[in-house]
Amino acid sequence: MKLSDFDFDLPETLIATRPAHPRSSARLLVAEGDVTHDQHVGDLLHWLNPGDRLVLNDTKVIPARLFGQRFRDSAQGRVSAKVDVTLLEPRADGCWAGLLKPLRKVKVGETIDFSDDLSATLEAVEDGQGHLRFNLAGDDFDAALNAAGAMPLPPYIAAKRPADAHDKEDYQTVWAKNSGAVAAPTASLHFDKALLAALGEKGVTFTHVTLHVGAGTFLPVKVEDVTTHKMHAEWGRVSAQAAAEIAQTKAAGGRIIPVGTTALRLIESAARATGDIAPWEGETDIFIYPGFTFHVTDALMTNFHLPKSTLLMLVSALVGQERMKQVYDHAVGQGYRFFSYGDASLLIP
Repeated sequence: MKLSDFDFDLPETLIATRPAHPRSSARLLVAEGDVTHDQHVGDLLHWLNPGDRLVLNDTKVIPARLFGQRFRDSAQGRVSAKVDVTLLEPRADGCWAGLLKPLRKVKVGETIDFSDDLSATLEAVEDGQGHLRFNLAGDDFDAALNAAGAMPLPPYIAAKRPADAHDKEDYQTVWAKNSGAVAAPTASLHFDKALLAALGEKGVTFTHVTLHVGAGTFLPVKVEDVTTHKMHAEWGRVSAQAAAEIAQTKAAGGRIIPVGTTALRLIESAARATGDIAPWEGETDIFIYPGFTFHVTDALMTNFHLPKSTLLMLVSALVGQERMKQVYDHAVGQGYRFFSYGDASLLIP
């Protein structure tokens, strides 16, 4: 299975830099078996049945992009350097792992000031990442980070424009609860409260799980034989209540439809041991590519993904490589908007 099997030509003009407003007005490509339908997210009401269950990732994206200054005394006086920090994940020792640019401008033991309230000391450097210890913790840290930080937009958006105040709302799901992600579960960005209420009235049910999406989701696959690729690990939890709800829906004949690849990876991780969904908590590095056996997932709602990405391989595992190519050819031909702020697809094998 070659990396080139998952390549396709994508015009630059189809990469979305802003989301649709209202959220549910985004376009929705429904791939039902071999048939393709052009719809809008609001049309989900026609495609979901009473008794179906949507699995939603309730992770909350933190404003992980920080811009600060490092001050240093020298023979010429007090000098400063600008430092751009992207937080990656909290560490067990209380530090945060982060990418510092330029890393060479900061020495271990030096402090970076981000605002009057927020600063961090560089305690170590490992594998190109800095270990930062902040001056605040808990709610105080959350408040200062929210004030000083910007949303960590994906590289393909950040290359076109900086994050702004709109992104603090646009790049967050309406049900976001548990802070810890540095990337959004983007298929979920298409839901607003009105759509959720309408689906609930129809008899569609919802289960919340948590997977803190890491920056590794944007890492490219660098091996030609994709089966040798090593996935990054992300922390997730399927509670006992969530597992019970999913199992009950399966037993009653309803469909389990994760919203986003993050929710899918998590519930399939939780079913890996026995083939049945069970409560689960820990780090998952599950890599789903063609040949994978799905134990829980019946359909998937997801955005359109990068060429040669692990997420495109996951989609191919669910619907088949040839069908995936047909779906993406159709999406490009019909001008669907791609990636995190783009349009969505509902894949029903």
